[in-house]
Amino acid sequence: MRPGPSPGREMEGVGGTAAFSRWSLRHRRLVVTVFTVAALVGAALSFGVTVNNNLVDYLPESAPSTLALKAMDAAFTTASENARVMAADISLSDALAFKRELAAVDGVASVAWLDDLVDTSVPIEMADQAVAESYYKDGNALYSLEIEGGREAEAVDGVRAILRPGDALAGHAVDAARIQRLASIETRNAMLILLPLILLVLVISTGAWLEPLLYLAVIGASVLINMGTNIFFKDVSFITQTVSPILQMAVSLDYAVFLLHRFKANRERGVSPFEAMGEAMTFSFGAISASAATTFFGFLALMFMKFGIGADLGLNLVKGIALSFLAVVVLLPSLTLCCLPMLDKTRHRSLLPNFARSKVNVKNGHKTYGVGSALFKTRWVALAAVLLVVAPAYIAQSANTFVYGMSAVSDDDAHMDEAARIKDVFGSSQPLVALVPSGDPGREALLSDALAAVPRVTGVVSYATRVGTAIPPEMVPPDALVMFQSGGWSRIIIYAQAEEESPEAFQLVEDIRAAADALYPGKALVTGQHASMYDMREVVTKDQSVVNYVAIGAIILVLLLTFRSVSLPLLLTLTIQTATWINLSVPYFTSSPLCYLGYLVVSTVQLGATVDYAILFTDHYMKNRKRRGRRDAIARSTSKTFGSIMVSGLILSGAGVALSMTSTNEIVRQMGVLLARGTALSILLVVFFLPAACAALDGVIRRTTIGAGFLNKLAKPMPEAETDADTDTETEGSVSE
Repeated sequence: MRPGPSPGREMEGVGGTAAFSRWSLRHRRLVVTVFTVAALVGAALSFGVTVNNNLVDYLPESAPSTLALKAMDAAFTTASENARVMAADISLSDALAFKRELAAVDGVASVAWLDDLVDTSVPIEMADQAVAESYYKDGNALYSLEIEGGREAEAVDGVRAILRPGDALAGHAVDAARIQRLASIETRNAMLILLPLILLVLVISTGAWLEPLLYLAVIGASVLINMGTNIFFKDVSFITQTVSPILQMAVSLDYAVFLLHRFKANRERGVSPFEAMGEAMTFSFGAISASAATTFFGFLALMFMKFGIGADLGLNLVKGIALSFLAVVVLLPSLTLCCLPMLDKTRHRSLLPNFARSKVNVKNGHKTYGVGSALFKTRWVALAAVLLVVAPAYIAQSANTFVYGMSAVSDDDAHMDEAARIKDVFGSSQPLVALVPSGDPGREALLSDALAAVPRVTGVVSYATRVGTAIPPEMVPPDALVMFQSGGWSRIIIYAQAEEESPEAFQLVEDIRAAADALYPGKALVTGQHASMYDMREVVTKDQSVVNYVAIGAIILVLLLTFRSVSLPLLLTLTIQTATWINLSVPYFTSSPLCYLGYLVVSTVQLGATVDYAILFTDHYMKNRKRRGRRDAIARSTSKTFGSIMVSGLILSGAGVALSMTSTNEIVRQMGVLLARGTALSILLVVFFLPAACAALDGVIRRTTIGAGFLNKLAKPMPEAETDADTDTETEGSVSE
């Protein structure tokens, strides 16, 4: 090795960055100690983070069902149900006793049953049969439970302890209890799959056995700090708790790989380790910042969702990317120098094939660039294939059959069986509640009649139908009155048969709201599970265009500043968007329902996380095009970036596989499938379509890029000695390059 430059010379350049690099490397043991302590504290604090398992809580405050639920909670002691218990083969008297047992379970706020609506001391045959059979049918009793938020697991365990064989328990609180119990376990299980995969990929692609452990230690520390800082929030969603650590690790490993790659290149030039790392930090800062920026803004777009899950997940991912960036540019250099002796002792030859090995054919003097030249031959096929599928994919991905809420959460067979048994006896009945200002019994009676006439409504219970309009409220016993009137509101309970999140359920909500608004313009409120899912559909559907526009606009702006080109940002964004459309169209062609939340999140995450592959290729192409002709520049750029894209893509796709394999939460599982498939599609389009598009639009790119400096067709390529010559050159025949 040649002697290194004088101390500090190589670190001159970006003043602030170079000065900080010198300071942090000189105090590297302090840096490592601070990050280690922060990671340990973060790990400890993460156990105290509250996880919210109810999607309805993330509806905006202005959502009609949210306003209704808050009004009902404030006015009435019994609120909305979130669990149902069916007691099989039970008499009326035993059913009343069992209700008292359920009410005594810790975490159960209230229990509603038939005796709250009708006098069970008289023969049940004399009661309104539509109402009676909603609670007691064929010797089976159905109870509506309100379980306190945050205590779902405790309450569900308590209820199960008193159930008898043949009884069944189901509902959204039961789903939440499963999520509450499994969220941390499933994150751990996903890591147990992802970490060995990352280690395998990094061992193959790096040059030292210790190097992958350095990467994982640095990114792992940032993940633990990110999880621990969630203690400062009221809570995080179960989706964030499960998905955020996996995505943060998968998308930010590239930053660490890039910095150490530059460090090794500097050392091979004979630079001392201290100076080599300082130069790598200074040189890599801009590139890592640009790479992090696209991911950062892609995730930031989620925070523009009105549905609170977007802000919750987006904030955690943005915070995670920022912490990963900080760990890579501060912790990794210091930790590497501390471990340098061990790193040098564990050096090995890269096990990854050299995709950029070039050859010269002695017969025609034509030079080929490994895999890039082979892929260049497929350019017209790649262009034609993408142009053929892009329109159908775009149409199909927006025509999917969607589910919007907690009905997409569970794939647990035992839980599904219990829900099915309740449905077999009592149907798909879900009570809704209309709240109207009290004090006008006559108008309440008219509304009750109007609601009873709504299709799929099987029964209506209100003050007017149960007590009568002729009896003044002050003459009604308080225990009977409080069920229907309290806090200035009258409560009308509506029983209806409609599958959750079905078109019939959504139409039912519209009909009920229209009937209530006709008699109480602007004053009636409607809540219940069907109403919450209706509002969730409305909110997240409107969020799609906002999130997509923000993500695309932000990334185009970053690309515009990076390449100083009008055409390249559009081309790169179109490449990844096409991969996203193809990915999200698969459920349509396979007739599989798709969770809208997963659809919305992955469409943003795929763009933000995989556009880096397109940036990497394009950066090489623009530099090579200044020195080479179109074909050679594209072939060489493809070859030089192919390995890096594959390594990064395998890690991100593996993160999706880990989520899909370990999660029993259908929303998270679908997000994993979409992420794995979407990453693979992004890779395919970047290595096949993007080079082909650059070849076809070479002239357009040259004319729409400031300072493109493309090699003129008539000019000769610059000599290899001046162009960062290939280090692995072979010859077909007998003439070496």
